Amino acid sequence: MYIYNNMINPPQYCRTQVQMPTPQRNYCIFDRNKVDFFVKRKEIALPYLSGILARSNDEQQITETLYIVDRMIDNGTKGIDKMYPVLSRFNMTNSPNIQTFLAGIYRKIQVPDAFGPLVAMLIRNSLNPQPSCFDPNEEVGGAILAYLSDRFKG
Repeated sequence: MYIYNNMINPPQYCRTQVQMPTPQRNYCIFDRNKVDFFVKRKEIALPYLSGILARSNDEQQITETLYIVDRMIDNGTKGIDKMYPVLSRFNMTNSPNIQTFLAGIYRKIQVPDAFGPLVAMLIRNSLNPQPSCFDPNEEVGGAILAYLSDRFKG
């Protein structure tokens, strides 16, 4: 039995079951068991996921981990805003998949330091669009609008 930071038997990332978007399907398919495993562990899983994001260079693994983090936010996990230093590693990515999930996370955690990178991402994508099955600028632009909307409330 493997124990990592109070997590018994975390699913192995080396055998990822991620299916990336295709021209016929403009969304990813993730291993539901793996996602649920981490989402249920909430704050206990954050150090493990941060470690994956800090070290991985595999787009599928990064995309899956960002999806898990996004779901954790929706599930009420606290402290994800503290992961910004690790998340910011991907601010300059050209991957539409990573950009989409990163922008969704930034939209939800509203870390002030993420606003500039989102704007830069939108400009880069406008000047040098990447081939993709979907437009990541929808999520990036939506995250920027969420920042602006929250800034000018009340």
